[in-house]
Amino acid sequence: MDQAYWAKPVPTFGDPKAKLLVIGLAPAANGGNRTGRIFTGDSSGDWLAKALFQTGFANKPTSISKDDGLILKDTYLTAAARCAPPQNKPNSSEISNCLQYLISEIKILEKTTKVIVTLGKIAFDAYCKVCHVKNMKFGHDRIYPMRNDKTLIVSYHPSRRNTNTGTLTWQMWINIFETARWIINNK
Repeated sequence: MDQAYWAKPVPTFGDPKAKLLVIGLAPAANGGNRTGRIFTGDSSGDWLAKALFQTGFANKPTSISKDDGLILKDTYLTAAARCAPPQNKPNSSEISNCLQYLISEIKILEKTTKVIVTLGKIAFDAYCKVCHVKNMKFGHDRIYPMRNDKTLIVSYHPSRRNTNTGTLTWQMWINIFETARWIINNK
């Protein structure tokens, strides 16, 4: 309550020559919406930063503020929606309004991206829509070869609901980024 909130569309973050593109749902109301940086200052960001650090995609295991010194290596973070949605679930018009940004980022990173990780069904559906991909099913740890020698890895979102209930365990989570690292190193 004593902090000033960013409270506007949250910019994406990362290495502009990323080999790994991570697509999330939307900024958390008290995470990115507060800090002004995607996956920063909330439990999902904590899980993501720790996994990225452990697999060599980040210089430190925490993401608490825009000026905390976090540097992503070969990684770019984006989301299906850019604003914190009501009840933490964007509606179809919010996603449609933001898809142009996701399309632009995918094009900008086209030459360097080798692996795309989608976090949750909304991110998975948004990616499939902008890439005109059909006949793929959402499910944790599903791996799909894509055109242009890219690989899509599908994951549950690291929300508290998923992590606190065991729907997503730490081992399941870290395996996603270990797999991404292996694919990048072996393509």
